[in-house]
Amino acid sequence: MCSKPIPILLSPSARCYCCFLLQRTPLHFQTMRRSLNPLLQLSSTPLRHCQSLSFGSLHSSSRIEGFLKSRGGAFHRLEFSCAYRSKGLRMSYNGSDSSSAPSVVARKPSISFCQSCGGQTKQVIPDGEERTRAVCTICGKIHYENPKMVVGCLVEHNGKVLLCKRKIQPSYGFWTLPAGFMEIGESALEGASRETLEEACAEVEGLSPFAQIDIPRIGQVYLIFRAKLKTPNFSPGSESLECQLFSPEDIPFDSLAFSSIIVTLRMYVEDIKAGNLKFHYCTINKRRGASMTDPNGFDVDYLSPS
Repeated sequence: MCSKPIPILLSPSARCYCCFLLQRTPLHFQTMRRSLNPLLQLSSTPLRHCQSLSFGSLHSSSRIEGFLKSRGGAFHRLEFSCAYRSKGLRMSYNGSDSSSAPSVVARKPSISFCQSCGGQTKQVIPDGEERTRAVCTICGKIHYENPKMVVGCLVEHNGKVLLCKRKIQPSYGFWTLPAGFMEIGESALEGASRETLEEACAEVEGLSPFAQIDIPRIGQVYLIFRAKLKTPNFSPGSESLECQLFSPEDIPFDSLAFSSIIVTLRMYVEDIKAGNLKFHYCTINKRRGASMTDPNGFDVDYLSPS
């Protein structure tokens, strides 16, 4: 097996690196696979070529290197090295050891048409960048997709927390804190207050930051504020089946809507028990295929307060 970095993004059940990447799902890999099939004499099942084509000969193929260069460099900016082991593939990023590789969740651009001229986009790595972007084939505009900000309130009243039972999908019938996506033109505080009014018909005051939670896999950042009810009045909004105050020991952790809400309320209960409410920052690493409501479908990296 070859362990040199190879400038080829070919395609995880494979005998060689070619198979590993030829089977990946991003569209540009699939496009490359179709283009490379004539060069490699691949069948429709890429694993089949392993029986006759060695990894070393694949790496040294001038036909492949020529093909990559003809694609304008879009596919050979990232270099990987790998070695087959009985337990799987070991990869590194840009030739460095995988333990030092940046933890980045690669996401396929979802913009198909240019927002400026309406032209179709293609997925390429623009000059000077490291990630695939949706670039207009007509006007050349690069479309960037950024994480969404979700804001909400952890509303306290008489030692209890206000929760809403969702009336909409996803997670219909599960409990959540009143929260939702920020709107253009509002601050995070304003957005959190608005969402609480919309979902629980409750006016709040005394907001202070309680938690920031990043979820890279789905491109979301949660900012949750502690808040107090202005008056003891609340009722279900258009997106809620019911609203209810729960004491910390009665919070229905087995029927909470999202990993972010589970983590937020776990941290809150721990703070209450410790008698020390503080600001938290953490990252949720969701496991592929886990449902939104699975309390074991994720890991959490906490940043300890200084």
